[in-house]
Amino acid sequence: MRPGAHRRRWVLVRLLLVAVVLAAAGCDRPPQPAPLADAATPTPTGPRAPADVVLLSEVDPSIVVDIRYAGPHNFVGRPVDGYDEPLCLLTRTAAEALRRVQDAARARGLSLRVYDCYRPQRAADEFVRWAKGAAGQQMKAEFYPRVAKSRLFADGYLGAPTAHSRGSTLDLTLEPRPAPPRSSYAPGQPLVACTDPADRRFADGAIDMGTGFDCFDPLAHTADARITGTARTNRQLLKRLMTDCGFVNYDREWWHYRYADEPYPDTWFDFPVARSSLPPR
Repeated sequence: MRPGAHRRRWVLVRLLLVAVVLAAAGCDRPPQPAPLADAATPTPTGPRAPADVVLLSEVDPSIVVDIRYAGPHNFVGRPVDGYDEPLCLLTRTAAEALRRVQDAARARGLSLRVYDCYRPQRAADEFVRWAKGAAGQQMKAEFYPRVAKSRLFADGYLGAPTAHSRGSTLDLTLEPRPAPPRSSYAPGQPLVACTDPADRRFADGAIDMGTGFDCFDPLAHTADARITGTARTNRQLLKRLMTDCGFVNYDREWWHYRYADEPYPDTWFDFPVARSSLPPR
């Protein structure tokens, strides 16, 4: 054996042992990142996602999926371009990290409920067009009752491009287990402001977070001092569960989290949210 080879072999063995210990530690430390994409990689224009994009339901079917932009109950009031199916697509590293969050939530008698995951660039472009126009405010009373539509981008509630288009960002909340009764939305029904008390807001089964989802209002800022009591405790719990598993919160939206070690930090994808976008397995 060449000089030093024995020492190098021992170092490799020690590194493998450390990796095993960290893997057993759950979310005490964020998982190791996948190799980063080349910053010069162009945004794919074809119909297929990268090989490491997966259906969340195949990684953890216990997580409740409620993709709002695939239907009419959202701030534009209609299905959004690119949401062909109500699915949660994520990079595998983000999906597996989210499974660990779900394990921690279930240990507390709760479940994750996801509202949005990967978002095609075409959807972000549609939000830009919608925000620039004066029409299309039929959902204002619920989603942005106290903020002018023209301020939604300037105030940071919408963004284009958006981290969602990189495949490792999602919007979510917590709900009890077993799930309580939920309201169903019918277009044209009377709307209640997302800033109203929990017993008046749209009842989607989530625990009280102080506002509804996609509530474009300062009350939705994660650490807003006016959110107290149970709602504040619930926000802090969601943040702790997510950050323990490697996610970072966007401080203006209590529901918005990005996986810190995302594999595509410089690529914005535009494949549709559909099973057909996934490569053959």
